[in-house]
Amino acid sequence: MKRKRLVLALATIVLLVGGLAGGAAASPTVRLVIAHVVEHCHVWKTSTKTLGASAKIAVRPGTRVVIRSDCPMDFDFKQTKGPHLALGDPRTYAGSNRVLVFRKAGLYRLTVTNVETPEERGLVTLGDTNTLALTVVVAP
Repeated sequence: MKRKRLVLALATIVLLVGGLAGGAAASPTVRLVIAHVVEHCHVWKTSTKTLGASAKIAVRPGTRVVIRSDCPMDFDFKQTKGPHLALGDPRTYAGSNRVLVFRKAGLYRLTVTNVETPEERGLVTLGDTNTLALTVVVAP
């Protein structure tokens, strides 16, 4: 049941993002949030949906993805697949934004790992801490 909800949420975001990218003349912007939750510490969210520890979105070339960290932890970003992205400093700090521009078509994969434990930040969590994964499919 939990997996079914995750698949449904991911399908919804892919449709939403695909619809935004298809109708705009200017480069669209997609907004994601790293949010703190009690179970497994943090997840991906949009303004309306919780996506879980792994998220997959589909966008057009030139799309900007703005990632805001609303979790009180700092995170390291690492690209594991796809055309080179200008990540800059791999560390993103609590409360800050990271902007990624997907200029070339391809399949991109990123991992996002917290650099502090929940206990070090005074947070209560249940279960192991998630390593977040983001897959971005960029197609013309």
